[in-house]
Amino acid sequence: MDTLSLKNGDKILFRPYEAADFTTIQQLNENEGWLNLVENGQETKMAWSHSNIAFVVVVEDQIIGYVRGLTDQHITLFICEILIQEEYRGCGVGSELLRYVHSQYPGTRMEMLASSSSQSFYEEKKFRAFYGFRKTFEE
Repeated sequence: MDTLSLKNGDKILFRPYEAADFTTIQQLNENEGWLNLVENGQETKMAWSHSNIAFVVVVEDQIIGYVRGLTDQHITLFICEILIQEEYRGCGVGSELLRYVHSQYPGTRMEMLASSSSQSFYEEKKFRAFYGFRKTFEE
């Protein structure tokens, strides 16, 4: 567990995900409009239990964000989802959470998908755009 102070003075804690956190994570997803994760709750819960990167961000015993991802621990670290509660955006939480996760696997390259609304955040953090493909099994 790592604790640090934000630009606004709040102390945040990064800790590993616990199954009891799932309800709050789903509430954050719903608030963000990530309804696919909410509507497919059982699959989302299984994804959390099978991810080797799964951390929550806590302020005063309240979960205000999370990151979930996968890594082979040597080459690739893929962020599946990262979400910070709206009131805490712009305070450095997302940047610190990404730094924390990458510091656990410093030899890896960090990759993720971004939405049009988050693209500028990642570009500001010196992430490079890359081209990829996606297909579900049913397609």
